[in-house]
Amino acid sequence: MRQDEYAPAPTLLLRNVTVVDGSAESPAPGRDVLVEGDRIRAVAPTGTLDVPAVVSPARLRILEAAGRTLLPGFFDCHVHVSTSPEAARFDTVLAPESLLTLRSVPALSATLDAGITSARDLAGADSGFRDALDAGYVRGPKLQIALRILSITGGHGDWRTVTGTPLDSGPGAGAVADSPDEFVRATREVVRQGADWVKVAATGGMTGPRRAPESGGLTEAELRAVVTEAERHGVVGVAAHAQGAAGITAAVRAGVRSIEHGYLVDDATLDEMGERGTYLVPTLSALTRPVRQDGPPHLVEQRRRLRETALERLSIALTSGVPVVLGTDAGIAPHGRNLRELALLVRLGLSPATAIAAGTCVAARMCRLDDEVGTVRAGLRADLVLTDVDPLTDIAALGELDAIRTVIQGGRVVKDVASDLGAGQERAA
Repeated sequence: MRQDEYAPAPTLLLRNVTVVDGSAESPAPGRDVLVEGDRIRAVAPTGTLDVPAVVSPARLRILEAAGRTLLPGFFDCHVHVSTSPEAARFDTVLAPESLLTLRSVPALSATLDAGITSARDLAGADSGFRDALDAGYVRGPKLQIALRILSITGGHGDWRTVTGTPLDSGPGAGAVADSPDEFVRATREVVRQGADWVKVAATGGMTGPRRAPESGGLTEAELRAVVTEAERHGVVGVAAHAQGAAGITAAVRAGVRSIEHGYLVDDATLDEMGERGTYLVPTLSALTRPVRQDGPPHLVEQRRRLRETALERLSIALTSGVPVVLGTDAGIAPHGRNLRELALLVRLGLSPATAIAAGTCVAARMCRLDDEVGTVRAGLRADLVLTDVDPLTDIAALGELDAIRTVIQGGRVVKDVASDLGAGQERAA
């Protein structure tokens, strides 16, 4: 179904909502929010808007929402929409690319229904995903994309057997380079293919062909070459897969915009991240997922111990003052349960309000979209979600299925189960 086949709702009035905005210190009860076209036209105390002076009653759709909470549409800034956590890797390697692409359609839809109106795909989705979503051919969040991860030979993105046979040659396959000059060329190639972000493997990882987070990734000189070239081409920024302490430090000093995972970050690097404004995307949903017991016992135990240490370090990081952004690693973690990350952020030290900011206004700022989305403010794009949950008192409930009752994306109601409940009634003016 194309997006333009949804009920158009040229003008929408959300009446008597409580606005919880990540940029505000406290909730704002008793607000009317007027949406016209794809923009928020006005936010005002309930009953004070002279709506007939703005729009004819015949064109107005009203949602009575007393007792409900309105939030900005959320961001998930670390997803892999073409990957499924249930799929065996060997099956994925053998599958035709069309199957992997079409398999992502329900994952994209579930992500939107969870309240994620914008997302950043950090390997797997090509520009066709982004363009199809923009055109409304499929339901899902608006995407920024990185296409693939840039890796050194033998690094986290080098998906080859020891004899050199590629295990993954699809759009999300890693690009291998060595030396600053080679990484400049690799950066230009992903930019040529339409990347909004450039992703690099600054360290190894907890899974994959190179299982040690402290194993090597790009050198600081190579990272600087990527950052400089990415800036020259005007992409949003460089995102660094970085789990081990040394690689995190090198990536921060090289000037990357975001650290993905950051599991073993040290105190000195946290200080430097705070000074530079480097964003941390901790992907707690992936870190805390159950440890698979079917691998070699020593690797299972290694991952268990590493997770304990990572949770300790991230708890320090989240309370250190560095800017934190919501990212789940969905595709490794389940699709459609993205807002469970909020409760994990709170468990490790953020306040509920700060966790909401991590998924809204701070995420929008990291993605350089804060002049478009991320807050409930007149003039911004109307990406909004409505819930019966009070997220400031029960943040975990926001991550449950169907906690998000209504999703508005670009001014269009793309999900609405409000009619199931007595607390909200929709009517024409």
